[in-house]
Amino acid sequence: MKLDILAIGAHPDDVELSCSGTIAKEVSRGKKVGILDLTRGELGTRGTPEIRDQEAKNASKILGVATRENLGFKDGFFTNDQDHQLEVIKKIRKYKPEIVLCNAIVDRHIDHGKGSKLASDSCFLSGLKKIETTLDGVNQDPWRPKQVYHYIQWANIEPDFVVDISSYIDKKIESVMAYTSQFYDAGSKEPVTPISSKNFIESVKYRAADLGRIIGVHHAEGFTVERYVAVDSIFDLI
Repeated sequence: MKLDILAIGAHPDDVELSCSGTIAKEVSRGKKVGILDLTRGELGTRGTPEIRDQEAKNASKILGVATRENLGFKDGFFTNDQDHQLEVIKKIRKYKPEIVLCNAIVDRHIDHGKGSKLASDSCFLSGLKKIETTLDGVNQDPWRPKQVYHYIQWANIEPDFVVDISSYIDKKIESVMAYTSQFYDAGSKEPVTPISSKNFIESVKYRAADLGRIIGVHHAEGFTVERYVAVDSIFDLI
């Protein structure tokens, strides 16, 4: 299966929190989108890896993505080394995405910055033909995505561009709330965490509203780039 977009996240729910509005929008336009989670989020204070697995499946159905996989790297302890890069490269070559969306370049959680660099480095290395990989016993061809975009997470990073998700904000919040063990639930007996407060889940929506305000729409998501974004015409910019 060839994908138009592969969204990579260090943890299940990274993608939903940060770029699910963009994903839902592109899916509605007929694009094939997949999600690749690096870990199962097993160090999370609330819930279990098994619960997270089911929540990720539920969120994927809401967004309508074509596929979702989890590499099972160690939460908190994966590194950007050859072994981890090769596993990511195999997935990039398997799905041949035109665009990769990945973690914020720097963030509160150490896995986010690590995941960002791991994904970016793997995208570059995936295009080198002298790096040989096989999947299910079949030799893979090199593939390098055309663009790598980094979504925004905890830290208020200045975006290089924003995407209007005004018609998809409800779908975004629905996909986030599929992770019922992680986010605000007045009846939960689980420990309180920085992301389980009512304010946090509201902040997801008001950040989107603020980015939308800046470009004159209701809601938006922001991204940073590794190289200039090219357009064919200045009329491509709105």
